[in-house]
This record gives sequence, C-alpha cells and structure tokens, in this order.
Amino acid sequence: MQLTKYTHSCVRLEENGHILVIDPGNFSEVEQALDGATTVLVTHEHADHLDRDRVLALLAETDGMQLYAPASVAAELRALAPAASARIHAAEPETEFVVPGFSIRTFGGQHALIHPHIPVVANIGYVINDNLYHPGDSFIVPHGLMVKNVLVPIHAPWSKTAEVIDFVTAMRAEHAYPIHDAGLSDRGLPLVEKHVTLFGGHYGTSYRHLSPGDSVELA
Repeated sequence: MQLTKYTHSCVRLEENGHILVIDPGNFSEVEQALDGATTVLVTHEHADHLDRDRVLALLAETDGMQLYAPASVAAELRALAPAASARIHAAEPETEFVVPGFSIRTFGGQHALIHPHIPVVANIGYVINDNLYHPGDSFIVPHGLMVKNVLVPIHAPWSKTAEVIDFVTAMRAEHAYPIHDAGLSDRGLPLVEKHVTLFGGHYGTSYRHLSPGDSVELA
C-alpha cells in the first residue's frame, strides 16, 4: 500500500489500482489528492479536514466516488449535494466496513478538547487494512489490534508536545509519519519531530518526516 502525504492532514492511499483519500481539507491539494479516488474518508467537520465546496464538486463529477464521514457531517453534506446523497455515508465508531481495495475499522467518537468554551464535535479515527491508523483530531489509541503504521498529529490548538509523544509511545507502531503540521513553521516543525523521533525510538517506533507530495510504501 502506497501512502502519499499532502499538506496538513490529507493523505492518499493506493492499493491494487484503488485509491482512498483521508481528510481533504482546505489546506490541502484537494484536486490532486482526489484524482481517480474511489473512496473519501472524513474524520470530522473542521474545514482543515474537509473542504466542502471542492470535495462536493469533485464528488458530483465522479460517479463512482463514495464518501464516509461522521453522521452529522454526512447529513450536512447530503443536504448540500442531494444529487450525490446516495454516495455519502455515515461512519459510526466501533464499526467495520469494506470499500474497493480497502478494509476499514473505526475508532474514537469525539474531537480532542480545544477549550471548554468550544463545543466538542464528532471525530472518527480510521484504521486501514489493519495496517495504518489516521486518528483525525484525537489521540485515541485503537484497542484490540496493533498497527504497523501511524499518522501522528504533530501540532494543533488542542495538543501539546508531551501529548504527541505519549500518543506515539502508546501506539507502539513500527513506523510513524506526520500529519496536522501546517500550523508549524519550517523552523518549528523539526523541534517537535526531534522529540517524537527520540522518544518514539525508545519504544520501537521509527519516525520519518514526509513533506507534501512525498510517498512511502507501507509494509
């Protein structure tokens, strides 16, 4: 399975000619990421994870494309794009489903707390082919399985570096790659990645930086 990182939290997965994209948000290269995609997974409603206008336009243009999102988000998107409503599905936590080329398991249920005055929204973390975990905006650790590869939210309004490190060490994945990194400068990102690399290594996790457009084959 090939993973390609796009800006911020968007990733594209390719397996046996099938393409799955997670979190095509407004910081990301949405058209490039979704080119040829058959499945789109959305972790939650925030615009940096879902660019509604661009994604719905591409969904309307691509007959075979299916989109999965938390129930509240799916309902909103169906109302905005009634012609594509049959291809917009609610993703619930603690479920499993199959899409072309990929098996999906869902975890979590809510976004990490930003501030008590800011309402918490639904957030679904996705495990793909029991091999890769995209947590969205959450540090929920999947229970009942170990994954070899984890995508790590490096920086966010809802996190601190200690929590990033704790997430990586709790996952015990063989490999870790960055997401949710658009809020850091070129000077700030290496500082966080240095800590993730050091402490992840103590627990058997090899961290690798990916810039937008970089690809890696997942074992």
